[in-house]
Amino acid sequence: MKEQVEKALDKIRPALQRDGGNVELVEVGDDGVVKVRLTGACGSCPMSQITLKQGIERVLKQEVSSVKEVVSV
Repeated sequence: MKEQVEKALDKIRPALQRDGGNVELVEVGDDGVVKVRLTGACGSCPMSQITLKQGIERVLKQEVSSVKEVVSV
């Protein structure tokens, strides 16, 4: 599952990088919870939770059916 999550994150990264940010995969849990770290401009952006839930989490759930939730650490 970790490889699938990385591939899905690779699809998201260009959009984040255009805005000066990025996302780093921290952990993929057996329970379907994916832990990520938003870096660069995304790490301090007030809209980061919206990016996390409506962007990253939405795409990961579409691409990897076993993903239940994405959380930022």
